[in-house]
Amino acid sequence: MQNNNSNTVTKILLLGFQDLHSFKISFFLLLLLIFCVTICGNLLIIVVVSYSQSLHSPMYFFLTQLSFSDILLSTIIVPNMLQVVLYEGRSLPFIDCLIQFYFFSVLETLESLFLSVMSYDRYQAICNPLHYSAAMDLTFCLKAVLLCWVLTFAVSLTLTVTISQLQLCGPNIIDHFFCDLDPILELSCSDTFYIKLVDMILAVPFAIFPFMVIMVSYVYIIFTILKIPSTTGRQKTFSTCSSHLAVVSLYYGSLICIYLFPNKGNVKKILSLFYTAVTPLLNPMIYSLSNREIKQAFIKLMRKMSIN
Repeated sequence: MQNNNSNTVTKILLLGFQDLHSFKISFFLLLLLIFCVTICGNLLIIVVVSYSQSLHSPMYFFLTQLSFSDILLSTIIVPNMLQVVLYEGRSLPFIDCLIQFYFFSVLETLESLFLSVMSYDRYQAICNPLHYSAAMDLTFCLKAVLLCWVLTFAVSLTLTVTISQLQLCGPNIIDHFFCDLDPILELSCSDTFYIKLVDMILAVPFAIFPFMVIMVSYVYIIFTILKIPSTTGRQKTFSTCSSHLAVVSLYYGSLICIYLFPNKGNVKKILSLFYTAVTPLLNPMIYSLSNREIKQAFIKLMRKMSIN
């Protein structure tokens, strides 16, 4: 478990949910169902958008990126969680723990950036419709997505490498179902002030600023919608961004609750479970159930497949 010379932790024991008892199998099956539906739902969004020419627009292009990141996030977290639940804990090398944290950090940050870019897209479409095609052309969309991926991979790598330099003196137990930042830092006997400071600084451009972009965009969107004279016109215009607003509320609502509640205990685990497993499940449902264009494209795709 530890090196004799440096007394550094080399393996991590994830405790997961220790109080399930007779509900262990039921919870395992529920998580497995959530995982399967999440993968299928997000893949369906990607396939439908790729198939339908009417959905080849910036909004749906960003939606496919969001769905792809949700698939990766669910794949990084849930299979490991299934093992933790089934065996009432799981031991893994510290390097595997760091790798999981790295990709978790990348994908959570990506979601924040994608949601802000999508809100900017809705702002341009509703508030500046005459300049929408020029502002949201293919070149801008590709550059925006590429920039989001490159930034998140680079920044998360910097943070993860810094964490890897810490001396972990044990105990080697993490009372969580995945390797998050705070549980890892609790194992350290090194000074973690610098890492916590870096994490707080990085939260400004990658969490707080995107949230502000979303809020400002929707302030302008709401004022623009209120200027529309007809009730039908207002409802139709707002329906084009209601799905995105619901997803934003889920994502940032869960993150805000994480920081409002204490860092330990089942409350933290439940909130973490929500934004790592439930949110990727709900995102495609929200877009598919409340978006008429996606539903119509899905029906056309089903008809074409049935004919063939």
